Amino acid sequence: QVQLVESGGGLVQAGGSLRLSCATSGRTFSGYVMNWFRQAPGKEREFVAAIGWSSGSTRYADSVKGRFTIARDNAKNTVYLQMNGLKPEDTAVYYCNAKIREYDYWGQGTQVTVSS
Repeated sequence: QVQLVESGGGLVQAGGSLRLSCATSGRTFSGYVMNWFRQAPGKEREFVAAIGWSSGSTRYADSVKGRFTIARDNAKNTVYLQMNGLKPEDTAVYYCNAKIREYDYWGQGTQVTVSS
């Protein structure tokens, strides 16, 4: 059974930092693209960052570029999202996603709240 389990969310003041983790299990994700998405109340889910599990290549939404860093630890089967310089508009539920072709897996999400 494939599982993606996010952790590391919480309440932080504007300007602060958090590191989200996405622990994976149930299969190898070689070749997959690992993504972070987020969804704020009343808004659609939006892309935040991506990393190729095998290649390590990364991509970011313009809104987080320069502040967030995505990384993966192959030995721990875990993907991270380091978030610095947090802003109130970063408040959302953050979801981990693994995708390749028709295979599309999601975690349950972790809440990030940034106070002004």
